Amino acid sequence: MRDNVAIGPEARGVLAGSQKRIDDALRLVKLEAFASAFPHQLSGGMAQRAALARALVNDPHLLLLDEPLGRLDSLTRLTMQDELLSLWRQAGYTVILVTHDVEEALLLSERVIVLTERPARIKAEVAVDLPYPRRRDDPRIVAQRQHILEILGFST
Repeated sequence: MRDNVAIGPEARGVLAGSQKRIDDALRLVKLEAFASAFPHQLSGGMAQRAALARALVNDPHLLLLDEPLGRLDSLTRLTMQDELLSLWRQAGYTVILVTHDVEEALLLSERVIVLTERPARIKAEVAVDLPYPRRRDDPRIVAQRQHILEILGFST
């Protein structure tokens, strides 16, 4: 897995000077003990964290995540949501998260942009001005979730 995380620095020609950064990225996503593991030896959550380490090793100012947790089982997804939030807040970079999970967007984001179907256009912008950590059962999260679902044409 270490070689996999090193792909970015290697492609940029800075691999020799990036060994500490690679170790730091693995430690940040809590995979340092699996640095020698092969992809088939990783669980779904570990594979997602490895992909995150691959991005973080490049020290991004902006991180684009397209459905990063979409393939995970529900319990792993909950754990990874907490880990992502912790990493974002710790590192201080900007993250754009694409997700179809309204609750996930509300739990992780400061702002939710609701898009129309193709061609995608901004349908609504919802500010999420709530302190972290957020709880799924917080009445404000529940109300904002309902509001977004209504914007999307769903009612309960």
